[in-house]
Amino acid sequence: MRRVSNGLPIALAALALFAGSGCQRTPARVLGVVPKGANHIFWQTVHAGAIKAAQEAGYQVEWNAPTLEIDASRQIEIVQAMVNKRVAGIALAPVDRKALVGVVDRAAQAGIPVVIFDSAIDSAHHVSYVATNNEEGGRMAGRRMGEILGGKGKVAVIGFMPGSASTMEREHGFQDEIRARFPGITILGVQFGMADRAKAMAATENVLTAHPDVAGFFADNESSSAGAVQAIKSRNAKGAKLVAFDASDQLIADLRAGWIDSIVVQNPFKMGYESVRSLTSKLNGGTPGRQLDSGAALVTTQNVDAPEMKDWLFPDIQKYLTPAAH
Repeated sequence: MRRVSNGLPIALAALALFAGSGCQRTPARVLGVVPKGANHIFWQTVHAGAIKAAQEAGYQVEWNAPTLEIDASRQIEIVQAMVNKRVAGIALAPVDRKALVGVVDRAAQAGIPVVIFDSAIDSAHHVSYVATNNEEGGRMAGRRMGEILGGKGKVAVIGFMPGSASTMEREHGFQDEIRARFPGITILGVQFGMADRAKAMAATENVLTAHPDVAGFFADNESSSAGAVQAIKSRNAKGAKLVAFDASDQLIADLRAGWIDSIVVQNPFKMGYESVRSLTSKLNGGTPGRQLDSGAALVTTQNVDAPEMKDWLFPDIQKYLTPAAH
């Protein structure tokens, strides 16, 4: 089975707010984990990894996130509330690399260790940074695109949002790789979906309308990938090759059906696990690594069912995202 059915995100998001509510909780044994959002399967998998690491160290996870992945103001409020509550530590995936600096610095001043994950921040006041090498992930997508297009044609990027460090690094990596290795490919530019699948779909349809000969798309996160593939399906534009980023049940089904050429996948379970493990190591007097690459891999129809891809695509998260796990 896939990591969790698509019908569960809302229930899981609600559950996440009460993770550990049935247990005795004191701030000294609670770790705040604040992703960019809670609805996408990527974040639910981060949550599961975080819970596993917390359980191993005798801590509990307080999980909270903005409703919208572009809402930096709400994320600041969530982190500030955790600082005021004096949680033991905070793991944060900043919506914006600049907007979250102030609250991260306040946490450090309060003596609360912070681990940054998924997306970078313009502050040195964090214990560790745990993330995919996003620039290399973008380069991986660029190499794949150049190869499948034979080094020529027009391509467009369907991005996440301006100011998000992780996806901007993917965009830069993709474009740099194309320009360096495939000069016969023209990059039409970046259109942003703003974490909204409908907007990503509309952006992709606009490119298909303006450039009927477009040869490929790179979508740099789950919502952008979902919107882009819907546009390609609605226009029956199978000739436009889509290299996606981040997996879900539907995206894997679209890969198998040939609507998506390939998917660059991250390891969100490891990302959540290592983020919390870095926090608990620091709290126990250790010195966790300053930066940790949680990894990326390219999934195609040729390797989607390979045994080595199982942990990337089908980690068992349900045993952690249930009331009994807390």
